[in-house]
Amino acid sequence: MDLVAFDFDGTLSDSEMTVLLGEQCNAADEMAQITERAMNDEIEYATSLRERVALLEGLSMDATADAFEQVRLRPDAASVIDGLRADGVMVAILTGGFERGVEAALTAAQTSVDTIVANRLVAEDGELTGSVAGPLIEGKKDDALESIATEHGIDPADVVAVGDGANDLPMLKTAGLAIGFDPKPAVAHACSTTVDSMAALDSVLTERGVRSV
Repeated sequence: MDLVAFDFDGTLSDSEMTVLLGEQCNAADEMAQITERAMNDEIEYATSLRERVALLEGLSMDATADAFEQVRLRPDAASVIDGLRADGVMVAILTGGFERGVEAALTAAQTSVDTIVANRLVAEDGELTGSVAGPLIEGKKDDALESIATEHGIDPADVVAVGDGANDLPMLKTAGLAIGFDPKPAVAHACSTTVDSMAALDSVLTERGVRSV
């Protein structure tokens, strides 16, 4: 069995969850600036995530839910996921974003994956506290990827990672095949190959024998 691990924001989805959340409290522009710096490896991912989430303090759970419901997969992303799983390939999503947003996007696209490793927003009394919790705050996607592969007896050579930003570098460097999805300049050097659409990704996965023809 092969394993394909996807980043979410900027890769499987062109929605940026923290920006959508920021739009609910007039902080979207500041969110986007912090995100861009992190994805270009100008600041530590954990620092950027905490800075962005802090801007959400006091946001109601209703507004939070509205933001998550706007998260969508890229065109043809569901087809790639479905094709991989039909071929017996395990599909994982490893994201510093939030599980609720990932689940909302998958549901809207009527698809599913085998494993989601993501963070969550902390709430009290119906409002966000401005804090974040979860396994990927520090961006240790390599540890998460290795753990999934080990648990399922998958050889590291049979692991594919697909990502775009600096926090994806650890898993891209760990995978047997590293695919950059329109990667940031700081990330491209770590990629075996790059693509700019889900159709192109599907072609690469087929050419490399991850998917059947």
